[in-house]
Amino acid sequence: MIMATSHEIPGKKIVKTLGVVKGNTIRARHIGRDIMALLRHMVGGEVTDYTKMMAESREQAIDRMIQEADKLGANALVSVRFSTSFIMSGAAEILAYGTAVVVE
Repeated sequence: MIMATSHEIPGKKIVKTLGVVKGNTIRARHIGRDIMALLRHMVGGEVTDYTKMMAESREQAIDRMIQEADKLGANALVSVRFSTSFIMSGAAEILAYGTAVVVE
């Protein structure tokens, strides 16, 4: 699946627009990560457990968006974007969305 943040894909012609597709996941922190994050906060530096958790969340949201695009018969996605929102204390949603298209 070709993905682009732009409205078109260089060298490809969009022959059909299938509509907006999305994929999301909601992740919550857990006490083990919070303890490590607190220690990291005291000494400074990257909180690698949270970085890993967010990267995994983005990949899962992308995979779900691609699955939705596949169901529509798309072979590419354009105008791909990400959004993050806090659901409750300690939990966040990652949303990936874009326009499913057929390119040749």
